[in-house]
Amino acid sequence: MSLVSGNKEHTTYNALFVAFMRLLRDYGVPVGLRELLELNRGFEKGVVNDLDSLFIFMRLVFVKRVEHADAFERAFAFYFYDIDIPAVAEGDYALFNTDQFRRWLEKEIREGRLPNRALWDFTPEELMKRFWDTLREQMEEHHGGSRWIGTGGNSPFGHSGNAERGTRVMGGSRNRSALKVIGDRRYIAYSDKNQLREENLRQALETMKHLKNEGPYNRLNLEDTIRNTARNGGEIDLVFERDLRDKISVILLIDNGGYSMTPFVEVTRMLFAKMHERFEDMVTLFFHNTIYEQVWRDFRRTRALPTEQLLLRKPDTRLVVLGDATMAPEELEARGGAIDNYHDFNKPSSIHWLKRLADRFPHACWLNPLPREHWERVHGAYTLKRIRSLFHMEDMTLGGIKGMVEHLSEK
Repeated sequence: MSLVSGNKEHTTYNALFVAFMRLLRDYGVPVGLRELLELNRGFEKGVVNDLDSLFIFMRLVFVKRVEHADAFERAFAFYFYDIDIPAVAEGDYALFNTDQFRRWLEKEIREGRLPNRALWDFTPEELMKRFWDTLREQMEEHHGGSRWIGTGGNSPFGHSGNAERGTRVMGGSRNRSALKVIGDRRYIAYSDKNQLREENLRQALETMKHLKNEGPYNRLNLEDTIRNTARNGGEIDLVFERDLRDKISVILLIDNGGYSMTPFVEVTRMLFAKMHERFEDMVTLFFHNTIYEQVWRDFRRTRALPTEQLLLRKPDTRLVVLGDATMAPEELEARGGAIDNYHDFNKPSSIHWLKRLADRFPHACWLNPLPREHWERVHGAYTLKRIRSLFHMEDMTLGGIKGMVEHLSEK
């Protein structure tokens, strides 16, 4: 269409699939105008002629990192097929906390497809299997995307649609290979929202480095040797340098002893084990709820270490604090606010010590086992917010670990 402004006429076009780009953002795929324009240029060049080729082309345009591939495929299935796939793998109990499972369960009960017995008679495994079986049947029975093929409507792809700049498509995608690919869920293990597992945790921690030149000058720098020799008119000038070694030093502080951390014992153990495998120079210490004038060398909290002594560590030490950051406000802000007997003499408040730790260690991150979406409404949200104002905070998903690694790695 044309727009007239003053004496100048400007030609504008409606870009296709703007709504899909917005949906991708909602699913956590970072896309913008550049990708949308690239997609539309592909349409103009005729690289897309059916739903399967659209799926392949869109994936090439929108997915830049493997961890976004599963989110893209789920968004594609929802937009084009009205199939809503939860962001969890089969067998993952996190399914029961998803909106997709709750909607499915309500529908199954309402339409009488569940047997006439009490819901609590079902094991979690039975309910999980029924959900995934239903989803697979839905994908098998699907015969084309409602937003792709039009026969006289306004779809930009169809036989006799009314949409401007439409692309003629000779029938639907018969093989449904896009749905088959999406159903395989090949990239769920790489998703940033996926739960932590030993392998993806190890891979994420491997990227955290703090490289320094250490040791004797025993490695020949060939380029500098040639350069200096040429400057000296051919007289050989050997240039040696020290090895570049990963000299990262880590302090891991773990909240231990309170009931609020009990549900996260297993993931905490796994993180503890993998970090000890990854970092040679690592110290693990413990606290309860928050940090006061001392922390503890053992998980039973019998061998104290003054926090002042902890603050003597080098500023480039990486500090990782693991805890839910939720407690009564006075525990964090009041003098003598600690609930443990051995802290009843603490005159500075906990917030005083946390500020000093944050100032001393600029490379610090607070890992929170509570899902990020619960931070604003969880009991104890006030103290969580206060601690977030001091420390960079991530949740304990794969994406959170990657965010921690990126924050702690030296730029």
